[in-house]
Amino acid sequence: MNMPLAIGLIFIALYITAIIGIKILRIPDIVIYIILGAGIGFFGFYKEAKVIEAAGEIGLILLFFLLGTKFSVRELRNNGRKVWKSGLLDVFLGVGVTAGIAYAAGQNMFVSLLIAGIVYATSSSITVKLLESKNRLEDKDSEYMLSLLIFEDLAAPILVTVLIGLSGKSFSAADFLFIFLKVSLLAGAAVWMSRIVLHKAQHWMKKVAHEDSFLILVLGVAVTYGGFAVFLGLSEVIGAFLAGIILAGTEVKEKTEEVILPVRNLFLPFFFLNFGLSLEFKEEIPSLGLLVIIVIWSIIHKLAAGYFGGQWYGLSKQEALKAGLSLSSRGEFSVIIAGLATGGLKVFAGAYILIAALIGMLLFQLAPRIQSWMQRSSG
Repeated sequence: MNMPLAIGLIFIALYITAIIGIKILRIPDIVIYIILGAGIGFFGFYKEAKVIEAAGEIGLILLFFLLGTKFSVRELRNNGRKVWKSGLLDVFLGVGVTAGIAYAAGQNMFVSLLIAGIVYATSSSITVKLLESKNRLEDKDSEYMLSLLIFEDLAAPILVTVLIGLSGKSFSAADFLFIFLKVSLLAGAAVWMSRIVLHKAQHWMKKVAHEDSFLILVLGVAVTYGGFAVFLGLSEVIGAFLAGIILAGTEVKEKTEEVILPVRNLFLPFFFLNFGLSLEFKEEIPSLGLLVIIVIWSIIHKLAAGYFGGQWYGLSKQEALKAGLSLSSRGEFSVIIAGLATGGLKVFAGAYILIAALIGMLLFQLAPRIQSWMQRSSG
């Protein structure tokens, strides 16, 4: 394959679809990237998806690395104390109730839990990108949403471990403990580097911040820490976020954001393109009735987690409702868990993820308007 030609055509296709989405259809470019990927995958136009997957992974890492630079270790700890109750409600509704619905519809325990896993986690990548594009990262409800997303990204690997065990591989209670130890190791190393190593190296970092090689250094830190998380069997999202926190308290934070942002914007579209490519629609979608029920329930689930959990976190009713409406998109962890499915169940999972992602992005767009309407009505 002529790789430069293929990559060049992908860049041009991404640009054209972004223009169509933003200027003509007036929908987020993310949606059109996902649809483009799903179309390419369905018709088999592009066979070499590894390049897209690798580029997308770098984009995802940089997205969460930049998000991490906005949080200090102290803020992360305080938010964790406030969000744990909401996180447990999210797990109960997303995993427990969803599995119960699927089991009542005649699915076996493994399939029920797998569907629950696909439904549970909000897409961190889609949600953060939408918050950023709509200038909502500074909103009070966004702090709650980001804290809940981090909770989900810590809980989802545990769910994946359970599902792998139930699918036939060895599984024991020790696996749970091992995951907690790995998360603690990753977070502890980040805190140590933030407070001790980089604190002492601040003078040197200020000197190199204005050199061209600074971009390479920061990219190395972000991608390496994300890769270290993957090496430990965790999500690169967690590693990248913690890498950002490492630099959040330094004097080169603003310079870091300045040099990384254009690189992130270059690679991130590939993640959403690859997300669409990973969806499978090669067969007829089975259990359409259950699919409709699960889609409706998944929206109710996130509305409840946002509305009640947001108020426990300290939001007003209107802010909590806006958070609930903004949490419905499904994404990367859903795709990972869907990878454990086979045959018709994989088609079911792909259809659910695409439908839920599109509905979730629509609800995100409507959330501020609904909040404003509620405020006018109550006033």
